[in-house]
Amino acid sequence: MIPKNFTPHAGLLAGRVILVTGASSGLGQALAIECARAGATVILSGRNGAKLERVYDEIESLGAPQPAIARLDLATATAVDYDALAQTIGTEFGRLDGLVHSAGLLGDRTPLEQYDVPTWCKVLHVNLTAPFILTQVLLPCLRKSPDASIVFVSSGVVHNSRPFWGAYAVAKTGLESVRSMWSQELEGEANIRVNSVNPGRMRTPMRAAAYPGEDPNTLPTPASVTGPFIYLLSSQGRGTDGKYFDAQELIGGATS
Repeated sequence: MIPKNFTPHAGLLAGRVILVTGASSGLGQALAIECARAGATVILSGRNGAKLERVYDEIESLGAPQPAIARLDLATATAVDYDALAQTIGTEFGRLDGLVHSAGLLGDRTPLEQYDVPTWCKVLHVNLTAPFILTQVLLPCLRKSPDASIVFVSSGVVHNSRPFWGAYAVAKTGLESVRSMWSQELEGEANIRVNSVNPGRMRTPMRAAAYPGEDPNTLPTPASVTGPFIYLLSSQGRGTDGKYFDAQELIGGATS
C-alpha cells in the first residue's frame, strides 16, 4: 500500500519509460515533470503541440532524461492514430513501463434534462472510451516491461454521486469498472498492475471551470498530489494492484 506523505527520491523512476496523457496542463503536466524529475523518460501526450513543447523544454531544463512528444487528440483520434503511437513506442523505446491516463474533459455542469447530447458523447469518449482504447493498444508494449504500471486518474464523484455532474461523473464511474476489469483480467501477469488515484481538489483549469467562484489560492497545486502516482509507477508499487486511492488522504489534504 502507498505510505502516507510519500516523497519520491531522485532516481526512483530511473530507466523507466512512462507515457502521460493530458501532459500539456494541469495534473498531467505536473505528473510529467515530476516523473522526469524522478528519472523517467516521459512521453508527453496531448492535443496542443505548443503546450507540449513548453513542458518538454521545462523537463530538459531540469537535466532530466530527454522526453518525447506524442501528439494525440483523444476526441478525434482514429485507429490509425492509436496504432501509429503504439508502433512508435515499440520502435523507439522497445517497451512501456508506465501509462498514466490523466487527460480529461469536464463537459457541461447542467441538469440531465438539458444536457447537450453531442457534448455527452464527447465527454464519455475522452474520459472513458479513449483510456480503454489506449490501454488495449499499448498492452503489447506494457507486456514487454518487466514491471509495468497502469494508473487511471479517478474522481471523488465515483463514490459520491452528485447532481449536475452529467457525463463526467458517468465516465469516471465507468472508468473504475474498466480499471477493475483490467486488473482482474491481467491477474495472471505479475509484471502488470492496474490502479486508480483520485487526486482530489487541485488548482487546475478544470477545477476553475467546475467551481468558478472558488479561490484557487485555497487549493493544493497539482504537483503536491503527484506522490501517490509516482509511488505506483515505481518499483515500490509492485504488489499493489486493483486498488483505488485518494491522493489527498495520503498527503493529509482535503478531498472533493
